[in-house]
Amino acid sequence: MIEEKLILFGVKLSDAPPPAGSYIPVVITGNLVFVSGQIPVELGVLPMRIQFSGKVGKDISVEEGQKAARLCTINALTHLKMALGSLDNIKQFIKVSGFVNCDSTFTDHAKVINGASDFIVQLFGEKGKHARSAVGMSSLPLNSAVEVEFIIEKEQ
Repeated sequence: MIEEKLILFGVKLSDAPPPAGSYIPVVITGNLVFVSGQIPVELGVLPMRIQFSGKVGKDISVEEGQKAARLCTINALTHLKMALGSLDNIKQFIKVSGFVNCDSTFTDHAKVINGASDFIVQLFGEKGKHARSAVGMSSLPLNSAVEVEFIIEKEQ
């Protein structure tokens, strides 16, 4: 059902790439699923490249930052599908943590991470409502504009 909604939104999940560092993309413990920080790379496109880079509010707009957060979410969903077999096995989004590459005067972190939050709620409805953090960072890996990580509860 969720994957059918993704198709309606024009989103096709591709194969997830291996991690770029010494970590695994998804850890499951009990009913909790932790998704490592995702950056806005376009999966399935070689060579992989950062879709949105630089500082939000300086190099890219808040609206582009929202698109970056949405792309991070799509990448997380790709990893979740691989780990859970189906996105319909997600019981509840618990927490979204969003990191925005910006300078010290930027104050629209919440608006940027809304790109992830709003997309999750559009897809999952009540199950998509979550607690959240949205914080500014002086830099992110590969000069990414945004990074987003997730904590999910899975169905038993």
